[in-house]
Amino acid sequence: MGAMFCLISLATSSARAQEPAPPAAPPPPPNQQQPPAEHADTSASSSSKHSRATHANDFLIIGTVFTDRALAFPGVRLRVRRSTERKFRWETYTNSRGEFAIRVPQGAEYEMVISAKGFIDQSKTISAKSGISENSVVFTMQPAAGVKK
Repeated sequence: MGAMFCLISLATSSARAQEPAPPAAPPPPPNQQQPPAEHADTSASSSSKHSRATHANDFLIIGTVFTDRALAFPGVRLRVRRSTERKFRWETYTNSRGEFAIRVPQGAEYEMVISAKGFIDQSKTISAKSGISENSVVFTMQPAAGVKK
């Protein structure tokens, strides 16, 4: 008798679990306005706290670094500083295809120094005064003296 009661209660609970879900609310008509969002746009208050970076006046230095065998050179360190300064302010590394890109402010002369283990450091002066927004450079690294290939 107890087993029969368990089977009946089990059958009714599984029947309830198989009932279809109630239909979702219909979408609003296309000419009806959407209700306002709960969180209003706080860009005015947040702009006073955080300055938003704009790249409109930046100068883009892009380029590629190759080995002495004309192969792409990944992992090369690039450092950039203003020609009038001693401290390097920007640094990046080449990607897996030997490519890089660095943004610097326009209106100055920059010195770019690239270095890799087992190769001679190279430097190049880049002018960001011309009004053009980018400059493309190519480096070919030469092995250091006394280093096996």
